[in-house]
Amino acid sequence: MTRHLQLTDNGRLKHFLTIEGLSQPLLTEILDTAASFADMSEHNVKKVPLLRGKTIINLFFENSTRTRTTFELAATRLSADVLNMNIATSATSKGESLLDTIRNLEAMHVDMFVVRHALSGAAHFIAQHTAPHISVINAGDGQHAHPTQAMLDMFTIRQHKKQFAGLKVAIVGDILHSRVARSQILALNTLGVDQIRVIAPKTLLPANVEDMGVIAFQDMAEGLSDVDVIIMLRLQKERMNSAFLPSESEYFRCFGLTEAKLKHAKSDVIVMHPGPINRGVEIASSVADGPQSVILQQVSNGIAVRMAIMSMTMHSAGDMA
Repeated sequence: MTRHLQLTDNGRLKHFLTIEGLSQPLLTEILDTAASFADMSEHNVKKVPLLRGKTIINLFFENSTRTRTTFELAATRLSADVLNMNIATSATSKGESLLDTIRNLEAMHVDMFVVRHALSGAAHFIAQHTAPHISVINAGDGQHAHPTQAMLDMFTIRQHKKQFAGLKVAIVGDILHSRVARSQILALNTLGVDQIRVIAPKTLLPANVEDMGVIAFQDMAEGLSDVDVIIMLRLQKERMNSAFLPSESEYFRCFGLTEAKLKHAKSDVIVMHPGPINRGVEIASSVADGPQSVILQQVSNGIAVRMAIMSMTMHSAGDMA
């Protein structure tokens, strides 16, 4: 289902909805394209004309300042016109259906929707019902997927570790509720890392999590032993009730990343976090701000990676128009 919807007949990227079904060469092409944009922030003129004359709408039904801002910057640097829809005051809050909203926006001759929605599958639904020349990028849907975040994380890992083969990666925290973790696991497996570990209390691990191609741990010292990359996840408190955890302080004691726990990993380990960070809950400030943290680089890399995905999808969709 996802494969033919995301790709053109000749295998190019038309929409970017999920990592699932995408090939290693295509993910590598996204990373290589992002690398060509990565040094633009050093230039006096931070723009290229690739999407001049195109109109992109950020359609965010959920708040996310960092994701929306990096998409906006990415589109602006590609010379596109960008419109940020304020959903709280739009017609959808007055009872207009999602499909009616899309149809009305299509009538304004837009070229791309960047969609963030609380319901899993919302971006797929829009991609299935939108006009053939329009691309749809999933900026996070429910607990399902956040593929651009996963790709900027892959870009950051490749920057520091050069290749994926042989790497041991640990993802720590609220795996159960995390759309980011699902997308990261798919990307890491596709790109060929040696081992993916998930570390969390049993209440925050999906049932049959090993079927995702990971090894599950409930002990930080054991799970972090000899890993190259640590990805910390925030507790998604808005998606859980008190039954999941005894307390935040107890969670930090057992699963929070501290300098002491960091010593179980390799000496050149990098520490990542998709944000927003809960300091003193899943990560100590000394680690978040420490020499092994690449968290702010992830934010910077988000612009280049989203530029790559926007330019690749838009050109493919344009070929079909």
